[in-house]
Amino acid sequence: MPAAYSQDIAHTPPIPWSTRWNTGPANAVPIRLTTSDVTAFARRARAAAARVHPELPLVSYTLLVHIEAQRGCRATDLAAHYLLDKSTVSRQVAGLEKLGLVERRPAPDDHRVHVLHPTEAGTAALATAQTSRLAAYQERLKDWSADDLARFAAYLLRYNTDNTAGTAGTAGTRRNPPGAGGAPGPAPR
Repeated sequence: MPAAYSQDIAHTPPIPWSTRWNTGPANAVPIRLTTSDVTAFARRARAAAARVHPELPLVSYTLLVHIEAQRGCRATDLAAHYLLDKSTVSRQVAGLEKLGLVERRPAPDDHRVHVLHPTEAGTAALATAQTSRLAAYQERLKDWSADDLARFAAYLLRYNTDNTAGTAGTAGTRRNPPGAGGAPGPAPR
């Protein structure tokens, strides 16, 4: 690469967001910016998983939240709900068991079937993480008006329950009302 070319690049001012992303349909800019914000939101969710256990991936954390919210469920229920392959769920559940956060118990109506339940350690870790997350949300949103919070909650609910993007198994689901802590919506894949 010619030296003059590399110097020109080094001294080129950054392109403003308003023009860098301004291609395609009129709503492309807000959608791309929203994508960046959702990614930042997901990073905070991964941090929440790490607060439960430093070796806990976000997917496993999400499954643990679901198991606890359902007061136990089968691995096949997790796979169906999150549209995951059974082998993926099996690996994630094995990791949760290894960390001592989940245990298998025979189903009361059919002892051939195993139901996943959070252990005492899993329940305690989730409670601690959810308390921490709620405090973080309250801190971030403390200056928002009641109207802004209501709109934000309504938009998140709408986004998380809309089934137009092929996210079967998530439409109409709502695990926790706004402000209740816990999982904010369907798990990322």
